[in-house]
Amino acid sequence: MKRSKIIAVCGSSVVDGEGENRARQVGRLIARQGFALVCGGLGGVMEASCSGAKEEGGITIGILPGSHREDANPFVDVPIVTGIGHARNSIIVQTANAVIALPGGAGTMSEISLALKVGTPVVALDAWKEISGIKHASSPAEAVDIATKVVMENRS
Repeated sequence: MKRSKIIAVCGSSVVDGEGENRARQVGRLIARQGFALVCGGLGGVMEASCSGAKEEGGITIGILPGSHREDANPFVDVPIVTGIGHARNSIIVQTANAVIALPGGAGTMSEISLALKVGTPVVALDAWKEISGIKHASSPAEAVDIATKVVMENRS
């Protein structure tokens, strides 16, 4: 059976123009590399990255905190309702082969922490420089390049 290649994207649920553009570019590049994108399924970085992935024909998965699939942003292909609130962050990072973390708050920090705890590689874009154990990127292309290389190295 073929194993899936999935990259998680996490970041703020509220994003400005430049942050939205960078998240959308991350999503596009993930899809171009043939990876599915998993995220929390709501707005901000999650919606922008899903939008980018869909522009490239990619597959998007939203792990929703609530119990209503209609809460998913319009670019989520597979909405997974959990009803477990922020605990869904654990599902996101364990589903992914790698995590790309953009600027965000406590929710993003929890995803980074959980990923590090379970051994899912984390690549930070424009943020989280003070956290050890993660790789850093200065552009969407570099972030996706690092994440895909880490995933492919771990698959062989």
